[in-house]
Amino acid sequence: MTKPKAVPYTGGEKEVLHASLDRHRDVVLWKLDGLDDEQLRRPMTPTGTNLLGLVKHLATVEYGWFCSTFGRETEDFWFDTYTDDMTIAPDETTERILAFYARARAAADRAIEETGLDDTGTSWNGTTVSMRWVLVHMIEDVLRHAGHMDIVRELIDGATGSHPAS
Repeated sequence: MTKPKAVPYTGGEKEVLHASLDRHRDVVLWKLDGLDDEQLRRPMTPTGTNLLGLVKHLATVEYGWFCSTFGRETEDFWFDTYTDDMTIAPDETTERILAFYARARAAADRAIEETGLDDTGTSWNGTTVSMRWVLVHMIEDVLRHAGHMDIVRELIDGATGSHPAS
């Protein structure tokens, strides 16, 4: 994992929101450090929640909220985003899912950089939303799933912590 970016304590609104999103995206990846493929795929809840599935879901929603909503290109998905975005198929490698997440983050970052906070787009359900709202929503979503990952990781090997040491 790369070193966390500096927190813009006195930055503008967009810079602060983007940095907050990035900080927690990095936590998502940090939660995977040191685990093998079996551990990353291991279902830890009755519904099958696993670390790699959470990363796949986050990649999907990054593309959806930041790219599709604002009329930007996304890649073609090899799975049904409504039924399989948290499921890891036997042929889906860890490397494939991590590369998918990296591409989704990069595409989302371009959308964030090139779109004003008050610019609007149309979400998957037809709602008109601003980039500001999408940034806040995605911070909430990444935080929610990072919390799930905290619990799943602790159940796997006892590791705890909310952020890597700087």
